[in-house]
Amino acid sequence: MANVINNLFGGAKPASVIPDKAGDSDFADFAEGADPSPIPISPVTTTLAGAQPAKTVVPYTKWYNVHERHSLSEFKAEGFILAAMTVVLVLHLFGARLNRSKAKKWIRAHASTLGSEFALVGFSGVPRALSDKSGDELTQALADSNSQKGDGILKEKSLFEFATYATGRVNVAFVDVKLTLVKRFNPFITLAENVIGFFWDSYAQPTDSVEATLYPFDGKEALTVPAMPGAAELRQNDKKSTFDGFVWAIVHKESMKQVRDERYDVSLTYTKDNNKLPQWLTVMTESAEITDALLTPELIKAAESAGDLLEYLIVSDQPIDKPTTVEETNPRKRIFLKYRLPSDNNYEPLLPIFQYFLRMTDQLVQAAHFRPEVLRKVKSVRDEMIKGIKKASEQEKAEELAVEREKQRKAKRDAELAAMDAKSQKKYLEKEREREAKRQTKKMTTRA
Repeated sequence: MANVINNLFGGAKPASVIPDKAGDSDFADFAEGADPSPIPISPVTTTLAGAQPAKTVVPYTKWYNVHERHSLSEFKAEGFILAAMTVVLVLHLFGARLNRSKAKKWIRAHASTLGSEFALVGFSGVPRALSDKSGDELTQALADSNSQKGDGILKEKSLFEFATYATGRVNVAFVDVKLTLVKRFNPFITLAENVIGFFWDSYAQPTDSVEATLYPFDGKEALTVPAMPGAAELRQNDKKSTFDGFVWAIVHKESMKQVRDERYDVSLTYTKDNNKLPQWLTVMTESAEITDALLTPELIKAAESAGDLLEYLIVSDQPIDKPTTVEETNPRKRIFLKYRLPSDNNYEPLLPIFQYFLRMTDQLVQAAHFRPEVLRKVKSVRDEMIKGIKKASEQEKAEELAVEREKQRKAKRDAELAAMDAKSQKKYLEKEREREAKRQTKKMTTRA
């Protein structure tokens, strides 16, 4: 009763109850009040340039230090390759320069000879400034033009082939000159060619040589000389520039077999030594009378001066390659000269034979007219060769006709078999085998 009265009139208060933290763990975070202390704020400094990022320090690593990760010993293969490429490049440049130098020395030694014999030398043609000139004035202007060209009259076709051209001379349509040099820019190929040439005679060892081919007018000025001032004078002498056709040559004895094997025209001749020539040269001719007319003292002196470098001097009206048709046997007169270049580039001994080669058409026009007996002998050899060509051509045509007939026969047989039934095909094949057996038996009997 006393507790009730106390509660009603504010009596003694009951003791405060302390909550059990262990029993109410879900609200443990809210058991305490918030900390009234403020969070410290760092001051932000602002500038006109804006905020500057913080500098980062790159950690040390070997990735940036190549010299610590690799060494030169790892690139030995690459070093050998670069060294080999450098050597090849140097040899290539040196060899090409040496070939160009050798070709230029040749043309400088022969330019005056070509210029004195021909009105136009080189591939550049007649300058337009000279088109309105004629007579002696044109001749002198062309000579001055040739002298001004210098080394330009020689054309580089490749690193080992050079060529030049000349025209504008009485009895000569034009002349082609080709220089073939050793492939000094590629010593590996040169070495291989020398080795092959040493073991096989059919493969000539590489040498520095000159091959010149002269084409006479032979009475065909009207077909060659264009309509221009002075051309009429040449056409008046058409008949005077002709000479008889034949094959004649002076050849070095060491290259005689090779020349005969490689050239069809020279194979028509026979070989005969001549006491007037040096020991290393021989004559290849179709008639002794031709030799007497062409072997002049000037030619003998020039051949002696050329010495061992002279390969051959050939006058021919036949093709170089063996003809396969009658049309290819038509005469076409030319003069060929070949000699090796001296290693010391001294061309004085070779100039006389080159000059004689350019002037040889004058000798042929005057002396190369022979008796009918000589020409009949020359013609008989050509006729025998033509007969052989005709016979070979006829045999080839007969073989082609036989093949065509065989094709037609097989096509007819296949058509007949396709139209038969199985039983008829069997009988047809049996009869065919019997005929073949009889044919073979007949052949064996005939052979016996």
